[in-house]
Amino acid sequence: MNQPASAKALLPLLLFLSLFLGVGVYFQVTGVDYAFYQLNSPVAILPAIILAVLLSKQAFEERINTFVAGVGERNIVTMCMIYLLAGAFSTVAAATGGVDAMVALGLNVIPPQFLLLGLFIIAAVVSTAMGTSMGTLAALAPVALGLGQAADIDLALLAGVLVSGSMFGDNLSFISDTTIAATRTQGCAMSDKFKANLKIALPAAAITLIWLFTYDTGAVPPKIPEANLWLALPYFFIIVLAVLGLNVFAVLTLGIILAAAFGMATVDYQWVAFSKDIYQGFTSMQEIFLLSLLIGGLSALIRQQGGLQFLADAVGTVTKRLFKHKQQRAAFGVAGLTALTNFAVANNTVTILLSGEVSKRLAEEGDLAPRQSASLLDIFACVVQGALPYGAQALLMGASFGLSPLEVSLHTGYCFILGGVSLAMIIWRKPLESRASSTATA
Repeated sequence: MNQPASAKALLPLLLFLSLFLGVGVYFQVTGVDYAFYQLNSPVAILPAIILAVLLSKQAFEERINTFVAGVGERNIVTMCMIYLLAGAFSTVAAATGGVDAMVALGLNVIPPQFLLLGLFIIAAVVSTAMGTSMGTLAALAPVALGLGQAADIDLALLAGVLVSGSMFGDNLSFISDTTIAATRTQGCAMSDKFKANLKIALPAAAITLIWLFTYDTGAVPPKIPEANLWLALPYFFIIVLAVLGLNVFAVLTLGIILAAAFGMATVDYQWVAFSKDIYQGFTSMQEIFLLSLLIGGLSALIRQQGGLQFLADAVGTVTKRLFKHKQQRAAFGVAGLTALTNFAVANNTVTILLSGEVSKRLAEEGDLAPRQSASLLDIFACVVQGALPYGAQALLMGASFGLSPLEVSLHTGYCFILGGVSLAMIIWRKPLESRASSTATA
């Protein structure tokens, strides 16, 4: 049985954030690359779990049972299985040349004078298909750097454009870990979240494209990399199937099979390599897989001790004082909670996992549709993540382009625009709908 609301129950969460953030700050000050990723999050959360167990007033066996039940919670396990399949698809598709095909396809249809605009679109499409901003940036950075140097484009602006496009896709993709986490924690279908998300992301993307349209980069025509464009089809295949509402397990499994089949037919992709790439894709999701399980257990302990209820009450009290409309209160509560958490942990997926349950409670109390709360969770996690100078995206692009991460983060225009559009729509209550209307239209 859960205890009444208790601030003390949040101490394990604060310990986790302090370790994760404190170690990152220390390494940042000492000049270590990727400072905020030196302490792996599954390790950082272990002391927090121990503290949560010690703080519990249950019998010791019951504390362990509470933790294990949280680890094995249906949404957590489902999320982890999707992570594995998403990792396998990304790895197999990349190994067969799908990423090169997507880049070549984009450059074939985009005029040279609109290179920045085109790179934003390419990054957006690739990240939507791959489901990862980091994978997109790692794939596109070498090509984009060469294009930028050849066309004499401001590299900080170019890096910011790539991060912007990658965060667009990370926010919307059906196989993104943020989408998976947001929809599972809020209890809505991916297609419903996608549609709600699109109403905010498309206007923001349109404003970004208008801004990028003002840059003329046609002085030096870019060299298009050689690639078999047919290999891009698996990416579009999974997007179409997911939009049509096919179960995500079926979508990803079919995507893996199709990517391998195209590779075997065109680039002599072997069965042995296929099996190894699947396993490599599984291992690429190891950290978020383990962290999701451990956070599930920690959240169960914190919830049982009244910590999540205290946090929900506190956020609800603040929003009630500021806003009269209940859905508006809920929306700002979800947005604010998500943004603050992401500032602390510098990881958008971890942010959603940590704030997902409280956000769901805020949405239920404010009669906000699950698809809306899932959309806001994902949006504000991606907004802050893309604009953080100590986020993985800015750190990667800074290292790749020889820039300060702060230069990169200051040029991620889409992230700032997306945040502004989202806040404006909440204030005008344009994208908000009740839980009843959401059920009726589902």
